[in-house]
Amino acid sequence: MDRLAVALTALDYGAVAVFGATGALAAARRKHDIITFGFFAAVTGVGGGTLRDVLIGAPVFWVGRPTYLVVCLTAAAAVWIVGPRRFRGSILTWLDALGMAAYAVVGALKAGSLGVPPVSAIVMGVLTATFGGVIRDVLAHEPSVLLRRELYVTPALAGAATFVVLGLVGTPTAPAGVAGFVMALTLRAGAILWKWSLPGFGGQTDAEG
Repeated sequence: MDRLAVALTALDYGAVAVFGATGALAAARRKHDIITFGFFAAVTGVGGGTLRDVLIGAPVFWVGRPTYLVVCLTAAAAVWIVGPRRFRGSILTWLDALGMAAYAVVGALKAGSLGVPPVSAIVMGVLTATFGGVIRDVLAHEPSVLLRRELYVTPALAGAATFVVLGLVGTPTAPAGVAGFVMALTLRAGAILWKWSLPGFGGQTDAEG
């Protein structure tokens, strides 16, 4: 396995771990038991990638490689042991931002590598990056990430599009992936820190992003 493949695999596992941790933290906020911690972590960690694989007709990635589930359960156990009080109040938001940025690139990359057209690959990147968080919020009875005022889908879209477009003009995968990740994370960080949002219907700026 070459260095690029190793880096992409590490990024994939890292995104799963981060999303898994956000799922466990959501369970912690609701004071659920350890089994529910694991369930939230697994569903959040692999949910977006599962939807992507189903839509593009690929083998669901974690079925043949259950180590992804192990990573999710390990993240859940870590949150359970360390305890949510050890985390700062904004940790879930920032972990989610990191996972979203990584998955926007990973999702688009996998779709493109399987022959999915560029526009569809971008959409797959967005779905991979956001769907796990949507499931997490539904399970935890929290406002969906899609309905919050600051940008969320837009950073995922920008990151996936940056990666795909750079690939189309001949940029190697590694720098294109880094650029896509940085683009997504920068926009999401701006939304978290400064409440960046897109104008809503009628010119309002507090619309969903």
